[in-house]
Amino acid sequence: MHHTNPTEKEVRKISILASELQGSEIIKLAGDIRDKVAAGAEIFNFTIGDFDPDIFPIPEPLLDSIEKAYRLGYTNYPASNGIEVLRKTLASFIKSSQGLDYTPNEYLIGSGGRPLIYSAYQALLDPGEKAVFPVPSWNNNHYATLSRGVQVAVQTTPEQNFMPTAADLAPHLSDAGILALCSPLNPTGTVFSESELRKICELILEENEKRKGKRKPLYLIYDQIYWQLCFGETKHCDPVSLLPEMKPYTIYIDGISKAYAATGVRVGWAFGPQPVIDKMKAILGHVGAWAPKPEQVATAEFMGNYGFTDDFLTHFKGRLHSRLEKLYEGFKQLEAQGYPVSAIAPQAAIYLAVKVDLRGKSMSDGKIITTVRDTTEYLLNEANLALVPFTAFGGNDGNPWYRLSVGTARTAEIPTIFEKLKAAIKKLK
Repeated sequence: MHHTNPTEKEVRKISILASELQGSEIIKLAGDIRDKVAAGAEIFNFTIGDFDPDIFPIPEPLLDSIEKAYRLGYTNYPASNGIEVLRKTLASFIKSSQGLDYTPNEYLIGSGGRPLIYSAYQALLDPGEKAVFPVPSWNNNHYATLSRGVQVAVQTTPEQNFMPTAADLAPHLSDAGILALCSPLNPTGTVFSESELRKICELILEENEKRKGKRKPLYLIYDQIYWQLCFGETKHCDPVSLLPEMKPYTIYIDGISKAYAATGVRVGWAFGPQPVIDKMKAILGHVGAWAPKPEQVATAEFMGNYGFTDDFLTHFKGRLHSRLEKLYEGFKQLEAQGYPVSAIAPQAAIYLAVKVDLRGKSMSDGKIITTVRDTTEYLLNEANLALVPFTAFGGNDGNPWYRLSVGTARTAEIPTIFEKLKAAIKKLK
């Protein structure tokens, strides 16, 4: 009997995990934008959750401290959980600014928030166990895949500012390993109310009461990396401040990336119950995802001397909020004029949630815009406007909402953006 060899196509050459991992839709969009710019187009690129250093440089004292730390020779390995002076400084800073009392040994330093979230997933989630997270939200789907967990993505609504409610989450917690929340939220720039976060925490406490002595608790990963960027009357709230009984079950994620425009400096921290933090430290150690030692030394000096009271933060927040407000007003004016757009008032972070729904309209060549992807491409091609659809953050295929990031926004360009957007929409039938 003749046996045929499997074709090249039929033989899997990579792991199941690698084959299941999806690429970032934002990175794909960035490729399209680069092509446009290379061809000479001026693109208003509001896709990346980052800062243009020419517009938003890091604080001078932080820059000085980093340069000084390198010259002083702090270029060897840091301690695996972060240098002690930084953990002590952060414990003091978080206690004075948020009232959260954690010892330096309950802190873990990583190279930004990503490896800390990854290590929390790895430390807390068993293979095949459910990871519950609201969508739109940032990267939870990928962390769940990397941990070989089961994704439970809970859709949220614009009526609730895309923040999950206790009622949304309640049906999914009984057999979950983790619940991952973020406030202020990437991609929307909106926050939890105290009452809703309290209700969610009460659900977690009830669930863990049922599990006592029988099985692993339900843990909450609480990403608050944007918490210092709350505007106006908006107040940041967090689980343990609302309900101290949440302390054994909550792992906080934080860092300097967003509040100090220091995304590339790569200093983040997690804090939470020491048994969990110690396991995260072991995982992080094997990956080697520590923050560089000079940056840790510099961050300790900067946060110890400036931190929450720094004038930089007040000025920085004012400039961000002003851009967000101008863009929000522009979208609301277009909405009032009958254009198919809308926006949610900015509360925090560097993001504006905007709606642009062009589905069903036809272009000059007769092609009908039928999908969110079509809308995204039309905005890029006709309005030179680059936004990230909520579908990139787990939103439903038909979700017409987008993330607009202002880290690269120049105030003088905002009127031009709306002129181009109006002209592009007017071309449609």
